[in-house]
Amino acid sequence: MGSSALAAQSSDASVGKTAGRSMGWIAILLGVLTAVGPVSTDIYLPAFPELEKSLHARTGSAQMTLAIWFVGLAIGQITMGPVSDRFGRRIPMLLGTFVYTLASVGCAVATDIYTFSAFRLVASLGASASLIIPSACVRDMSHGNESARMMSRLVLVMGVVPILAPTLGGMVLSFTTWRSIFWAAAVYGVVCMLLIWRVLPETLKPENRSELSPVTLCSRYLLLVRDRWFFTNAMIAGFSCFMSFTYLSAAPSVFIHQFGLSPAHFGMMFGVFAVCMIGASQLNGMLVGRIDAARILGVSVIIALVGTIGMTLVASLISETTKAGGHPSLGLMVALVGAMMFSLGTTGIIGPNATVGALADHPRLAGSASAFVVTLQYVLGALAGAIVGMLPSNSPIPMAAVMMGGAVVMLVMVVLRPRRPADAPSAEATTPGRARS
Repeated sequence: MGSSALAAQSSDASVGKTAGRSMGWIAILLGVLTAVGPVSTDIYLPAFPELEKSLHARTGSAQMTLAIWFVGLAIGQITMGPVSDRFGRRIPMLLGTFVYTLASVGCAVATDIYTFSAFRLVASLGASASLIIPSACVRDMSHGNESARMMSRLVLVMGVVPILAPTLGGMVLSFTTWRSIFWAAAVYGVVCMLLIWRVLPETLKPENRSELSPVTLCSRYLLLVRDRWFFTNAMIAGFSCFMSFTYLSAAPSVFIHQFGLSPAHFGMMFGVFAVCMIGASQLNGMLVGRIDAARILGVSVIIALVGTIGMTLVASLISETTKAGGHPSLGLMVALVGAMMFSLGTTGIIGPNATVGALADHPRLAGSASAFVVTLQYVLGALAGAIVGMLPSNSPIPMAAVMMGGAVVMLVMVVLRPRRPADAPSAEATTPGRARS
């Protein structure tokens, strides 16, 4: 049986299933599938030294495998979205998870850093399917405020994983070697394959699927970029990720090297910030429907900007104290952490609402739109890491200033975002000759 026939059969059979299945349960399932990416990114971070020693690689090689992972995610996501628009959601996600599982086994048995890096690249290409297709599934099944609520539940699951992954990785290393981490990743891949095959319904109906060709892909992304509503929302979501990656890149240097926190205490603080983001995403789920999502997004961006301004001011005071030969007081450190909680917490609201806004007008291109948004997030996240890496690491000012720059761009995008009634026709619907099968 051909893939199109399988897709059609799955879609027809799943219509009734979707109607009778709890939307909240499906959101949690999608969150578990999306967590493949964060698990594979974070769980082996504690194993970097042991991995380099075991593979006889130079110091710093493990960080390069993480960069290779992000490169593969960027390539995979920009292509996997259009593929899911053509063939449906389940089959691409199933095949991608299968590739990820096999590549994880390859990582576990690799004997040198080059083989390991190659398998990490292949694994990232497969994992990209589960990173972007769930967002398209949310758009397939819901609209407006309901989409924002579902996305908030998805973010809840996605947010818990990065907190637990490094801790689980460290626990595994205390009992066995780094290779067990990738055997565990392969097992997780098998579990995800079973969930996709047996539980996840097909959410994209055959009549809503789009053509797949180079010309179609180019015109599709051109349509998205030219849509000011999509572009401004995508940029807001992207620079929200830019702020988070700035924190991830700079925080270890600031809190461990400058403030003298132990790795254990830093891990606890990392968890506090993650809890703030998760709590904000759940607050967002309660607010949408009562308050317009666009208004929530605008207010959240303003709060993020105020928080980063506060961070920059406190960081300047800390820097002046350090230059004078003193040590930052507990009050200044608490003030910096408090401002960061406001800045980072709001990303749990900004990300879901901006993503839903970007996908709202493009039901037929939800996979491509989701791929564009997520790829933009990773590109801007990599840019944040590069900027932080080029700036001095002996002060918290660069971290605060770069995060403030991201908040400023988000505010500009909010201002530039077009105003329109909720029932305005989508750009897709008003563009003649749009691609469809």
